[in-house]
Amino acid sequence: MPDDDAQDRISIDDFLKVNIRCGRIVAVDPFPEARKPAYKLRVDFGPEIGEKRSSAQITENYRPGDLMGRQVAAVVNFPPRQIGKFMSEVLVLGFPDAAGRVVLVGVDRDVPIGGRLY
Repeated sequence: MPDDDAQDRISIDDFLKVNIRCGRIVAVDPFPEARKPAYKLRVDFGPEIGEKRSSAQITENYRPGDLMGRQVAAVVNFPPRQIGKFMSEVLVLGFPDAAGRVVLVGVDRDVPIGGRLY
């Protein structure tokens, strides 16, 4: 893979501005009014950050029962985003699978919720 242009590189200080934390999904609700199929998630990030809401277009790979209690990675310092009548407060992270459907980023072992990615 060719090296990116120097202008595309970021510093460690730039990376550290993005606050990515581990949270646990504590509620999953349908989001029928969303333009693309999605769930309304409530994610607990522990006492420092608390519970936050997120809209996630993950219905093709996940059912609500698959998500409850799952640990996920999320950006917690983006400004809230209005999605229809729902205010999404964090961005739950994922990668596209071969078909372009979202696969959530998580951890392979339980970690304390609220932990920061570094």
